[in-house]
Amino acid sequence: MDKLTEIMANKRREIAGLIRPVFEEELAALHASLPPVPSFANALRHPAGKLAVIAEIKRRSPSAGAIREGASALAQAQRYHGAKASALSILTDERYFGGNLADLEEVTAHFQTTAQPLPCLRKDFMLHPVQVFQAREAGASAILIIVRALGDAEIGWLHRSAQAAGLDALFEIHNEADLDRAVTHGAKIIGVNNRDLAIFQTDLSLSERLIPQFPKGVIAVSESGIHTARDSARVHAAGAQAILVGEALMRAEDPTQLIHEFTVA
Repeated sequence: MDKLTEIMANKRREIAGLIRPVFEEELAALHASLPPVPSFANALRHPAGKLAVIAEIKRRSPSAGAIREGASALAQAQRYHGAKASALSILTDERYFGGNLADLEEVTAHFQTTAQPLPCLRKDFMLHPVQVFQAREAGASAILIIVRALGDAEIGWLHRSAQAAGLDALFEIHNEADLDRAVTHGAKIIGVNNRDLAIFQTDLSLSERLIPQFPKGVIAVSESGIHTARDSARVHAAGAQAILVGEALMRAEDPTQLIHEFTVA
Protein backbone atom coordinates (compact mmCIF):
# COMPACT_ATOMS: atom_id res chain seq x y z
CA MET A 1 0.00 0.00 0.00
CA ASP A 2 1.43 3.42 -0.95
CA LYS A 3 1.22 6.32 1.50
CA LEU A 4 -1.64 8.17 -0.15
CA THR A 5 -3.75 5.00 -0.26
CA GLU A 6 -2.97 4.44 3.42
CA ILE A 7 -3.94 8.02 4.34
CA MET A 8 -7.19 7.90 2.37
CA ALA A 9 -8.14 4.58 3.92
CA ASN A 10 -7.53 6.02 7.37
CA LYS A 11 -9.61 9.10 6.51
CA ARG A 12 -12.52 6.93 5.40
CA ARG A 13 -12.42 5.17 8.77
CA GLU A 14 -12.02 8.46 10.59
CA ILE A 15 -15.12 10.10 9.11
CA ALA A 16 -17.29 6.96 9.03
CA GLY A 17 -19.16 8.00 12.16
CA LEU A 18 -19.89 11.45 10.71
CA ILE A 19 -21.40 10.28 7.44
CA ARG A 20 -24.97 11.40 6.85
CA PRO A 21 -26.91 12.69 3.86
CA VAL A 22 -25.76 16.23 3.02
CA PHE A 23 -27.68 17.91 0.22
CA GLU A 24 -26.68 20.93 -1.82
CA GLU A 25 -29.73 22.81 -0.54
CA GLU A 26 -28.51 22.33 3.03
CA LEU A 27 -25.05 23.59 2.11
CA ALA A 28 -26.52 26.63 0.36
CA ALA A 29 -28.65 27.39 3.41
CA LEU A 30 -25.60 27.08 5.66
CA HIS A 31 -23.68 29.47 3.42
CA ALA A 32 -26.50 32.01 3.53
CA SER A 33 -26.72 31.80 7.32
CA LEU A 34 -23.04 32.47 8.01
CA PRO A 35 -20.88 35.57 7.61
CA PRO A 36 -19.34 35.84 4.12
CA VAL A 37 -15.81 34.55 3.61
CA PRO A 38 -13.10 36.18 1.47
CA SER A 39 -12.59 34.70 -2.00
CA PHE A 40 -9.69 32.27 -2.23
CA ALA A 41 -9.61 32.53 -6.03
CA ASN A 42 -9.53 36.33 -6.03
CA ALA A 43 -6.66 36.35 -3.54
CA LEU A 44 -4.51 34.42 -6.02
CA ARG A 45 -5.14 36.82 -8.92
CA HIS A 46 -2.36 39.33 -8.38
CA PRO A 47 -1.92 42.31 -10.66
CA ALA A 48 1.05 42.62 -12.99
CA GLY A 49 1.85 38.93 -12.71
CA LYS A 50 3.10 39.08 -9.11
CA LEU A 51 3.39 35.65 -7.52
CA ALA A 52 0.84 34.92 -4.78
CA VAL A 53 1.88 32.93 -1.70
CA ILE A 54 -0.46 30.48 0.00
CA ALA A 55 1.24 30.11 3.38
CA GLU A 56 0.61 26.78 5.06
CA ILE A 57 0.27 25.84 8.70
CA LYS A 58 1.35 22.28 9.41
CA ARG A 59 3.14 20.82 12.40
CA ARG A 60 4.39 17.62 10.83
CA SER A 61 4.10 15.52 7.67
CA PRO A 62 4.75 11.93 6.60
CA SER A 63 7.67 13.08 4.43
CA ALA A 64 9.34 15.57 6.80
CA GLY A 65 8.35 14.16 10.20
CA ALA A 66 8.11 16.74 12.97
CA ILE A 67 8.34 20.30 11.64
CA ARG A 68 7.09 22.49 14.49
CA GLU A 69 5.20 20.34 16.95
CA GLY A 70 3.07 22.38 19.30
CA ALA A 71 3.09 25.47 17.08
CA SER A 72 0.15 27.82 17.57
CA ALA A 73 -1.93 27.98 14.40
CA LEU A 74 -3.15 31.47 15.25
CA ALA A 75 0.32 32.85 16.02
CA GLN A 76 1.66 31.42 12.76
CA ALA A 77 -1.30 32.80 10.83
CA GLN A 78 -0.66 36.23 12.30
CA ARG A 79 2.96 36.04 11.14
CA TYR A 80 1.82 35.15 7.64
CA HIS A 81 -0.75 37.94 7.64
CA GLY A 82 1.89 40.44 8.69
CA ALA A 83 4.14 39.15 5.91
CA LYS A 84 1.37 39.85 3.37
CA ALA A 85 0.75 36.26 2.35
CA SER A 86 -2.12 36.07 -0.13
CA ALA A 87 -3.96 33.20 1.54
CA LEU A 88 -3.56 30.49 4.15
CA SER A 89 -3.61 26.71 3.94
CA ILE A 90 -4.48 25.05 7.24
CA LEU A 91 -3.94 21.33 7.72
CA THR A 92 -6.88 19.81 9.58
CA ASP A 93 -5.72 16.18 9.45
CA GLU A 94 -4.53 15.15 12.89
CA ARG A 95 -2.96 11.72 12.51
CA TYR A 96 -0.48 12.52 9.74
CA PHE A 97 -0.12 16.32 9.94
CA GLY A 98 -0.88 17.29 13.54
CA GLY A 99 -3.75 19.62 12.69
CA ASN A 100 -7.45 19.81 13.48
CA LEU A 101 -10.60 21.74 12.69
CA ALA A 102 -10.14 23.82 15.83
CA ASP A 103 -7.04 25.38 14.19
CA LEU A 104 -9.14 26.48 11.20
CA GLU A 105 -11.94 27.77 13.42
CA GLU A 106 -9.56 29.76 15.62
CA VAL A 107 -7.79 31.38 12.69
CA THR A 108 -10.90 32.29 10.69
CA ALA A 109 -12.66 33.63 13.81
CA HIS A 110 -9.69 35.90 14.46
CA PHE A 111 -9.54 37.22 10.90
CA GLN A 112 -13.26 37.98 10.84
CA THR A 113 -12.41 40.86 13.17
CA THR A 114 -9.65 42.29 10.95
CA ALA A 115 -9.91 44.77 8.09
CA GLN A 116 -8.12 42.45 5.65
CA PRO A 117 -9.03 38.82 6.36
CA LEU A 118 -7.02 36.11 4.65
CA PRO A 119 -8.95 33.37 2.85
CA CYS A 120 -8.24 29.92 4.26
CA LEU A 121 -7.99 26.61 2.44
CA ARG A 122 -9.11 23.60 4.46
CA LYS A 123 -6.20 21.28 3.63
CA ASP A 124 -7.40 17.75 4.27
CA PHE A 125 -8.22 14.52 2.51
CA MET A 126 -11.74 15.27 1.37
CA LEU A 127 -14.13 12.43 0.62
CA HIS A 128 -17.67 13.42 1.53
CA PRO A 129 -19.88 16.55 1.56
CA VAL A 130 -20.04 16.35 5.36
CA GLN A 131 -16.42 17.55 5.32
CA VAL A 132 -17.45 20.44 3.07
CA PHE A 133 -20.15 21.30 5.61
CA GLN A 134 -17.50 21.29 8.35
CA ALA A 135 -15.21 23.48 6.26
CA ARG A 136 -17.84 26.16 5.61
CA GLU A 137 -18.99 26.06 9.23
CA ALA A 138 -15.38 26.56 10.34
CA GLY A 139 -14.94 29.62 8.11
CA ALA A 140 -12.91 28.17 5.25
CA SER A 141 -12.95 29.81 1.83
CA ALA A 142 -11.84 26.73 -0.11
CA ILE A 143 -11.39 22.97 0.05
CA LEU A 144 -8.82 20.63 -1.47
CA ILE A 145 -9.77 17.96 -4.02
CA ILE A 146 -6.96 15.45 -4.62
CA VAL A 147 -7.81 14.13 -8.07
CA ARG A 148 -5.74 10.95 -8.01
CA ALA A 149 -7.26 9.86 -4.69
CA LEU A 150 -10.90 10.02 -5.80
CA GLY A 151 -13.29 8.56 -8.31
CA ASP A 152 -15.05 10.84 -10.76
CA ALA A 153 -18.35 10.55 -8.89
CA GLU A 154 -16.64 11.64 -5.66
CA ILE A 155 -14.90 14.55 -7.38
CA GLY A 156 -18.15 15.80 -8.88
CA TRP A 157 -19.97 15.39 -5.58
CA LEU A 158 -17.34 17.35 -3.67
CA HIS A 159 -17.09 20.09 -6.29
CA ARG A 160 -20.85 20.64 -6.45
CA SER A 161 -20.99 20.64 -2.67
CA ALA A 162 -18.23 23.23 -2.46
CA GLN A 163 -20.01 25.45 -4.97
CA ALA A 164 -23.29 25.16 -3.05
CA ALA A 165 -21.48 26.13 0.15
CA GLY A 166 -19.89 29.17 -1.49
CA LEU A 167 -16.40 27.67 -1.41
CA ASP A 168 -13.69 27.52 -4.03
CA ALA A 169 -11.98 24.21 -4.78
CA LEU A 170 -8.27 23.67 -5.34
CA PHE A 171 -7.91 20.62 -7.58
CA GLU A 172 -4.59 18.95 -6.86
CA ILE A 173 -2.96 17.01 -9.69
CA HIS A 174 0.26 15.10 -10.28
CA ASN A 175 0.21 14.10 -13.95
CA GLU A 176 -1.53 14.64 -17.29
CA ALA A 177 -4.32 12.17 -16.54
CA ASP A 178 -5.14 14.08 -13.35
CA LEU A 179 -5.12 17.33 -15.31
CA ASP A 180 -7.55 15.99 -17.88
CA ARG A 181 -9.92 14.85 -15.14
CA ALA A 182 -9.71 18.18 -13.28
CA VAL A 183 -10.49 20.11 -16.47
CA THR A 184 -13.40 17.77 -17.24
CA HIS A 185 -14.85 18.62 -13.82
CA GLY A 186 -14.62 22.34 -14.48
CA ALA A 187 -11.72 23.16 -12.18
CA LYS A 188 -10.97 26.88 -11.91
CA ILE A 189 -7.94 26.50 -9.63
CA ILE A 190 -5.46 23.68 -10.26
CA GLY A 191 -2.40 22.94 -8.18
CA VAL A 192 0.48 20.75 -9.28
CA ASN A 193 1.75 18.80 -6.30
CA ASN A 194 5.45 18.44 -7.02
CA ARG A 195 5.59 15.75 -4.36
CA ASP A 196 4.43 12.28 -5.34
CA LEU A 197 2.08 11.41 -2.48
CA ALA A 198 2.57 7.71 -3.12
CA ILE A 199 6.33 7.70 -2.48
CA PHE A 200 6.94 11.27 -1.25
CA GLN A 201 9.61 12.23 -3.77
CA THR A 202 9.63 15.86 -4.95
CA ASP A 203 10.38 17.17 -8.44
CA LEU A 204 9.75 20.80 -9.48
CA SER A 205 9.93 19.80 -13.13
CA LEU A 206 6.36 18.51 -12.74
CA SER A 207 5.14 22.12 -12.51
CA GLU A 208 7.30 23.04 -15.49
CA ARG A 209 5.77 20.22 -17.52
CA LEU A 210 2.13 20.46 -16.47
CA ILE A 211 1.32 24.14 -15.90
CA PRO A 212 1.89 25.15 -19.56
CA GLN A 213 -0.84 22.61 -20.44
CA PHE A 214 -3.48 24.31 -18.26
CA PRO A 215 -6.45 25.83 -20.10
CA LYS A 216 -6.51 29.60 -20.36
CA GLY A 217 -8.16 31.24 -17.37
CA VAL A 218 -7.35 28.47 -14.88
CA ILE A 219 -5.42 29.71 -11.85
CA ALA A 220 -2.14 27.76 -11.69
CA VAL A 221 -0.64 26.83 -8.33
CA SER A 222 2.65 25.04 -7.67
CA GLU A 223 2.71 23.05 -4.43
CA SER A 224 5.47 21.39 -2.40
CA GLY A 225 9.25 21.41 -2.72
CA ILE A 226 9.53 25.21 -2.77
CA HIS A 227 12.16 26.33 -0.28
CA THR A 228 14.06 29.23 -1.86
CA ALA A 229 13.59 32.26 -4.08
CA ARG A 230 15.22 30.27 -6.85
CA ASP A 231 12.53 27.59 -6.52
CA SER A 232 9.71 30.13 -6.60
CA ALA A 233 11.23 31.89 -9.61
CA ARG A 234 11.51 28.57 -11.41
CA VAL A 235 7.83 27.64 -11.07
CA HIS A 236 6.73 31.24 -11.69
CA ALA A 237 8.61 31.15 -14.99
CA ALA A 238 6.67 27.99 -15.83
CA GLY A 239 3.40 29.88 -15.41
CA ALA A 240 2.49 29.45 -11.73
CA GLN A 241 0.41 32.35 -10.46
CA ALA A 242 0.67 31.12 -6.88
CA ILE A 243 2.80 28.83 -4.74
CA LEU A 244 1.72 26.83 -1.72
CA VAL A 245 4.52 26.61 0.84
CA GLY A 246 4.41 24.88 4.20
CA GLU A 247 7.56 23.26 5.51
CA ALA A 248 9.96 26.07 4.53
CA LEU A 249 7.80 28.73 6.17
CA MET A 250 7.12 26.67 9.29
CA ARG A 251 10.86 26.13 9.78
CA ALA A 252 11.88 29.70 8.91
CA GLU A 253 13.07 31.95 11.72
CA ASP A 254 11.71 34.87 9.71
CA PRO A 255 8.79 33.82 7.48
CA THR A 256 8.24 37.47 6.54
CA GLN A 257 11.62 37.65 4.85
CA LEU A 258 11.10 34.33 3.07
CA ILE A 259 7.68 35.35 1.74
CA HIS A 260 9.25 38.59 0.49
CA GLU A 261 11.98 36.61 -1.25
CA PHE A 262 9.42 34.32 -2.89
CA THR A 263 7.39 37.20 -4.31
CA VAL A 264 10.22 39.35 -5.65
CA ALA A 265 12.25 36.52 -7.21
